[in-house]
Amino acid sequence: MTQPVHVTPGQRLGALKRAITNKGFARIMEAHSGLSGIIGEQAQAVVDGETLEFDGLWESSLTDSATKGLPDASIIGNESRLHTIDEILHVTTKPMIVDGDTGGEIPQFEYFVRHLERKGVSAVIIEDKVFPKRNSLDPTASQTLEDPAKFASKIAAGKEVALTDDFMIIARLESLIAGTGLQDTRRRAEHYIDAGTDGIMIHSNRRDPEDLFEFVSGYDTLCEKMGRRPLLVAVPTTYNQHSDRELVSLGFDIIIHANQQLRSSHKAMAGVVSSILETGSSHQADELSTSTKEIFSLVGHDRITATDRERSTSLRLPLIIPAAGRDEVFPEGPKSLVSVAGKPILEHQLESIRKAGLKRTIIVRGHEGAQFDTYEEDQNLSFSENPAYEESFVLHSLMQASDQMDHGFAMVFSDILFDPDILSRLVRSGKDIVLGIDNSYAYHKHNIDKHLNMVVSRKSFDTQFRSLRQEPVTELIRVGKNIGSQRADFEFIGMAYLSQEGAKVVREVYEEYRLSTKGPFHEAVSFEKADVTDMFQELIDRGFPVHGLEVNKGWREIHTLQDVETAEAEMNMISLGV
Repeated sequence: MTQPVHVTPGQRLGALKRAITNKGFARIMEAHSGLSGIIGEQAQAVVDGETLEFDGLWESSLTDSATKGLPDASIIGNESRLHTIDEILHVTTKPMIVDGDTGGEIPQFEYFVRHLERKGVSAVIIEDKVFPKRNSLDPTASQTLEDPAKFASKIAAGKEVALTDDFMIIARLESLIAGTGLQDTRRRAEHYIDAGTDGIMIHSNRRDPEDLFEFVSGYDTLCEKMGRRPLLVAVPTTYNQHSDRELVSLGFDIIIHANQQLRSSHKAMAGVVSSILETGSSHQADELSTSTKEIFSLVGHDRITATDRERSTSLRLPLIIPAAGRDEVFPEGPKSLVSVAGKPILEHQLESIRKAGLKRTIIVRGHEGAQFDTYEEDQNLSFSENPAYEESFVLHSLMQASDQMDHGFAMVFSDILFDPDILSRLVRSGKDIVLGIDNSYAYHKHNIDKHLNMVVSRKSFDTQFRSLRQEPVTELIRVGKNIGSQRADFEFIGMAYLSQEGAKVVREVYEEYRLSTKGPFHEAVSFEKADVTDMFQELIDRGFPVHGLEVNKGWREIHTLQDVETAEAEMNMISLGV
């Protein structure tokens, strides 16, 4: 699992010099993207009992251009380069060396240096060729060298604008590439050392670079003459038969493996796409590919997922639907499966639950519970059973899922159609127990013989009830069916949210009464026949705050066939935008 990046630009800036001081040299790996940067940073190998890793990253002009499908010919500008650099720095901690091409004109180079140093880049390498440069590994390209005095001025200008000694400017000698010989190479090195360069990168595109090694063998003598020894840098792309240790023994301080990640990824990608075409499927390509799980882990997706699971209420919080009872109006099966607008109430509910961001739904079933079997393949849906549904009521159905309440829960009655925003607002309310409440009941004619679950709020007794302030969450003092409509100021809509603490209290009180209570329980004739509103009233009486979230639209209760027809008509109007 990728760990979060914790390094400041200032800490990274001086890390390259520290690595060289502590280790004697630095081994650098090319990176052209955030992913390749992570791979380069995390790579390790155990050799002779010693754990080896790269000491930094090389952001290459060649690999940056090729990743974008463009040639390495000074086509990619500084802004694009800085974007790639920033991507890599964002997900890594190790020092970075940047390929600065020719550096451009002096004002351009000064701008580039300021940006790189501010980002925490440790060094930039610029080559002494004229703009637009051609890649040094192309043997057919015309390589035109810059005037050494002019190039030295560019180095001096860069050193002048750099704010710290930690940021290094390294001069890349291209004389051996251009074929101008060792004498020109040494003369140029003297110019650049005198201008203040922090390092010399001697480059060659030959497999057996005798001239390069000859320059290296005389480098210390040249530096003694100049009075200072800048770091010596190798890029052994063509002469990589010589090991890092061998190059260090010759006097190199930094070894850069400059394009291997890009080249190897190209070969792998070409092999995979050919395999898919040849076989007609991607099955064989799986053997050539890293698993999605490993990629997720490498880029930190699993860390984010784990954090989400710890922090996200929507992933931890189950929504419980007590659906065990038998309804006399719809006796054929569970109320949840009554069809409204062509699909069961449950499916409407599940759609709203998903839109609200909740993932887990638990149905407590009883009457004709086998009719829910078609939903058992839904991985986000599970079931609890209430075998005593004929002798008990909603509270006991709800508590059959008590083992799923460790992180709190939301609850919706099985006959409620609702807008997902109501559920979202309940979960976000910030209260331990909050019920959905609606004060529009007084304006609706109820043509059914049903006692509504009424609510009395504390604010209805507040002399300061009238106010410009909107307070959609209010504390409740009475909940139940036996509250007169003249006294009540809200109706409980059959939706609620209980936090971890709220669920804990409910479970404790439930167990206490389940083991000891005989006779009536608040409005219920017995504890077995208790409704959830009886439990809420018990908590209120004990001094535990129970709140209500005010809503006045976006939900409907299904009690009769007429309710089904009304809901279908409303849904049709909504779909038509009326």
